[in-house]
Amino acid sequence: MTFFQDFPVPPLPPRPRTTRYVPPPWVAAPAYELPAVVHLGRFVSRTPGMVVAVKGAEVFSTGCLFSLSWLFRRTDQSDRDWDDLQPLFFQPGRGFRGRSERQTGLMFGVEFPDGSKASTGSQIPYGLMEPGTNPEPPVLALNGGGGGGGDAEFSGSGTLWLWPLPPAGDLRMVAQWTDFGLAETSLMLDGGALRQAAASVQPYWPEEERTDG
Repeated sequence: MTFFQDFPVPPLPPRPRTTRYVPPPWVAAPAYELPAVVHLGRFVSRTPGMVVAVKGAEVFSTGCLFSLSWLFRRTDQSDRDWDDLQPLFFQPGRGFRGRSERQTGLMFGVEFPDGSKASTGSQIPYGLMEPGTNPEPPVLALNGGGGGGGDAEFSGSGTLWLWPLPPAGDLRMVAQWTDFGLAETSLMLDGGALRQAAASVQPYWPEEERTDG
């Protein structure tokens, strides 16, 4: 028997379970849903020096998560000009330049058949919104996914979260990236097909079995 074994080990007090954070539906896709995947495979823009493409959509009960990719290849840029483009490419969501607030970054937008619109260039980040503020639908949020590049090209990827689900009819997707010479361009997607795909969304568990742990 050693000295310290004469002392009982006190039991630990019960640890309260933390409450699971559930973001508002306009911020992110539901955490406990298996989405329906819709292949799109469309070019938002395709020029000799640049491609912006939408690969597909994960459709949830509350909105759509679009998978995007973009690539810019070098043409006649000098070494200095090419180096100057690198920080602009890999910070695509900054959106504004200088005091003029001229929108020069990579921006996306959508327009519903009824004319309602949303733009990533005008959306206030959720963390900076006033408490209790609820944006008017639709809402569109751009999230970067990664990228790379070298002396010949830059490539990147990201996602667009669209809330709510689009109605039936033409869903117009718009892109612009003034820094890289991409003027406003758009394509039409089938909003009805995306909305119908939501019928195939599967919850992870029945509602009564879900927990916040």
